[in-house]
Amino acid sequence: MLKTLAKSIREYKLASILSPLFVSIEVVLECLMPFVISMLVEVIQSMPATMTDSAKAEFWAEIWQYAGILVAIAVASLVAGTLAGAFCARASTGFAKNLRKDLYYHIQDFSFENIDKFSTPSLVTRMTTDVTNVQLSYMMIVRLAIRAPLMVIFSFVMAFVMGGDLAWIFLAVVPVVAFALFAIMYKVMPTFRRLFHKYDDMNESIQENVSGIRVVKAYVREEYEKEKFGKTSTALMKDFTKAERLLAWNDPIMQFAFYGVLSAVLFVGSYLIMTVGEPMYNVARVSQLIVYGMQILSSVMMFSMVFAMIAMSGESARRIVEILTEKSTLHDPENPVFEVKDGSIDFDHVDFKYSPTAEKNVLEDIDLHIKSGETIGIIGGTGSSKTSLVNLLSRLYDVTEGSVKVGGVDVRDYDLTALRNQVAVVLQKNVLFSGTIKENLRWGNPDATDEELVEACKLAQADDFIQSFPDKYDTYIEQGGTNVSGGQKQRLCIARALLKKPKILVLDDSTSAVDTHTDALIRKAFRDYIPTTTKIIIAQRISSVEDADRIIVMESGKVNAVGTHEELVRANPIYAEVYHSQIKGADNEN
Repeated sequence: MLKTLAKSIREYKLASILSPLFVSIEVVLECLMPFVISMLVEVIQSMPATMTDSAKAEFWAEIWQYAGILVAIAVASLVAGTLAGAFCARASTGFAKNLRKDLYYHIQDFSFENIDKFSTPSLVTRMTTDVTNVQLSYMMIVRLAIRAPLMVIFSFVMAFVMGGDLAWIFLAVVPVVAFALFAIMYKVMPTFRRLFHKYDDMNESIQENVSGIRVVKAYVREEYEKEKFGKTSTALMKDFTKAERLLAWNDPIMQFAFYGVLSAVLFVGSYLIMTVGEPMYNVARVSQLIVYGMQILSSVMMFSMVFAMIAMSGESARRIVEILTEKSTLHDPENPVFEVKDGSIDFDHVDFKYSPTAEKNVLEDIDLHIKSGETIGIIGGTGSSKTSLVNLLSRLYDVTEGSVKVGGVDVRDYDLTALRNQVAVVLQKNVLFSGTIKENLRWGNPDATDEELVEACKLAQADDFIQSFPDKYDTYIEQGGTNVSGGQKQRLCIARALLKKPKILVLDDSTSAVDTHTDALIRKAFRDYIPTTTKIIIAQRISSVEDADRIIVMESGKVNAVGTHEELVRANPIYAEVYHSQIKGADNEN
């Protein structure tokens, strides 16, 4: 896990090294200060009651010398601490930036199967909350986790120099404190694991509510949504409270150890000063020994805080690495084919299921052969796997059995980018991104000229309504396309797909929000202007596919029938029933 995370440090390695280096210098200087102060106090204590003028001058010269050393140490420590903080900030924020970038880029390479494995809210939580937790831990590791152990080590060394055997008191308490801290962390870790799953649940609740806010308000379900969110939030609060309650033992344990050790040092030190009378045990040395003791215990306390943060972020790190180590189920072959010859399609006895562990196939024994340039309609009830069928064309998923060929070549033998550039899909859920109409259209072709944009929009019957906007093609589209109608959004998405100039164009129920007249105009434009492009139209309306060269009737993941409109009306009960019900419905409306 650490090896995977370390790959995101990259250009911030130098800052990550310099920060601990300056921390080490700062620690050494801070540990020297009590020693110099004790030497200064000893000089002051040794001052005789009466001195000659020359002796006084020597005495004050020595005092000023120690004072100068103290000032120099303090300034050097300040500079080292400032530089350590600056490099630490650069290292931790840079590491977090790279980590988010690596996560985002890695997710872009996921197949649909990989994306199905992780929910969208979970991915968002991992890129925000989890990365922030890991960033805070890295900041503490680079600075505080280095500072605390070094301070303990150097302070122990100086404590033995200053106080001899008296310093063993400090050493004796460290194992006790360490055992208490590890016991707390052992108890709190399972709680942190549950916390992040509940974070995912809460984010999912928020995402559903915000994305479906119109439906929530239309059905007056605000109170229900509030109650649902309240339950998720309360469950998160309870686990956080439990974790905080366990971590709260950290401070009193440290305080008890801290003041217990100081009391022992004061008691034993005072006794030794009064009874032993050795130079090793005097007020100056014992007082500075207490300072070293405070440094030791405060460093242990600091390390306990770092340990708590690392414990909490350990689960975050695991979740991040889970994404970074997830391998895409789709890969380019060793020697990929880069050219798609034409738009012919062959399904050779294809079976497909979304998960290897699934018991039932979504598609079963699909054997279809489509010539380049044909217009194919696909009709079927909800759950008949129409979308699953066309998803295999652009290799959003791989077949379980059999093969899918485009242009006579198995889709698994193509370079993924080359294949998907030649198979344009207008999905059932149309998505527009925040930006101008031009910017959205150029998702289909970044190099498209303004004339090509207009031509594609005319084919998609989108130019008329675009021209009615004040800013025309520079009109700003809000996030999700909320400032255009469903039909307008569909036509913009069709135009975007046409700009790819694909050999295969798939419309997955992409004209459901447009009227039948506009639908007919779009299909006519396809026949007239892109005759060599293979067109696959998934639709619920018979009128959208009745003039297709062939129509495929899907039922329960199987091909029920293939034929022209007239053939299917005569011979296929499923198609005839849908057709007559829609004709009857139209007559009733008239």
